[in-house]
Amino acid sequence: MSYAEDHVDAFNEAVRTGGWSSFADRFAEDAVLEFVGPPVGPFIGRAAILEAYTESPPDDTIEISGPVVLKGAQLVVPYRWKATGATGTMFMTVRSDSIGHLTVTFD
Repeated sequence: MSYAEDHVDAFNEAVRTGGWSSFADRFAEDAVLEFVGPPVGPFIGRAAILEAYTESPPDDTIEISGPVVLKGAQLVVPYRWKATGATGTMFMTVRSDSIGHLTVTFD
């Protein structure tokens, strides 16, 4: 299983259970999470990322919707929301087995 698949599985588990701590642990202590589209963030640091997901959790799960591509240092991960079918792309930079930067776009 790829790092992107592991990330999506961890996200979906957190959506189902409401337990965002183990999901947030995937991020580096100084990670940055940005959203392109919704007027939220950026969130800087693992604690801020955990707080953001805990205070305003998503209510839908996602699935990878196309090939995951390594472009430079970024994993480019197309995704689709399972309930609505809406799509987007995640741009994920991984360092030392943690996410250092994640940008999530919405189409």
